Amino acid sequence: MAMQHLFQSGMDLETGTTRTEDIKNRTAVNAPADTNVIALETALVESDREDHFVRKDGKVFAGTHLIIEVLGGKNLDCIDTIDAAFRRCIDECKATLLHIHLHRFAPQGVSGVAVLAESHISVHTWPEAGYGAFDVFMCGDAEPWKAVEILREAFDADDVHAREFLRGEGIV
Repeated sequence: MAMQHLFQSGMDLETGTTRTEDIKNRTAVNAPADTNVIALETALVESDREDHFVRKDGKVFAGTHLIIEVLGGKNLDCIDTIDAAFRRCIDECKATLLHIHLHRFAPQGVSGVAVLAESHISVHTWPEAGYGAFDVFMCGDAEPWKAVEILREAFDADDVHAREFLRGEGIV
């Protein structure tokens, strides 16, 4: 039963590869590799494409990934507070919610994820230390930086640190 669920999620236990990788490796391409790379690069740079790559300040990248640390936060053990914060982030960042799953640990702490059409928001908290580790990764027209202030307010944090990574930067 457990193995069946792993296969449904796309993971092959024996090889450790995902189904997507297996399919990619088996796909035959008739055109020379250089032609494919040039076509892909040209297609990704075009500004009128309807993909979810971000085009900003002359760069093309898959999305903005923020690593956000909430310090001196309150209510980091409350699933309802975290759920409400996730939903407010999703609304304010102009993202699309697909699913939220939160788990409360005993005696304390919460771990969870909001799966978005634009990627995800995830959290793991250490309420005994007033610490919450959040990831906000969004592509397309979403505005992930809006999540920083929302998280500061939601957890009445003493301080919030955020670092930005441009995922997929340089693929084009």
